[in-house]
Amino acid sequence: MAEKNMFEVTDSSFEAEVLKSTMPVLVDFWAPWCGPCRAIAPVIAELATEYDGKLKVGKCNVDENPKTPSQYGIRAIPTLILFKQGKISEQITGAVSKSQIDAAIKKVV
Repeated sequence: MAEKNMFEVTDSSFEAEVLKSTMPVLVDFWAPWCGPCRAIAPVIAELATEYDGKLKVGKCNVDENPKTPSQYGIRAIPTLILFKQGKISEQITGAVSKSQIDAAIKKVV
């Protein structure tokens, strides 16, 4: 993943990178074949830059990492989940506007 300020979340790294993070974490559950996922990817990258130092932004490819999405009951992608202190704070499903994602982030940072 080339985007600055973003990291890849895998089934094996999820607990350490997301649940044990001292900083709030936004996880984008996505897949390369998903059109809406590709549509919001630039927005997620922008937000990662805007909130650098206040929010970690991770992307979890649901095809390569099936355990974590099923653990959180993710049935549709893209799904964005904001975690704060290891707990789900906000959840957004679908390609939504930047302002809607930003509003959710503002509640946790």
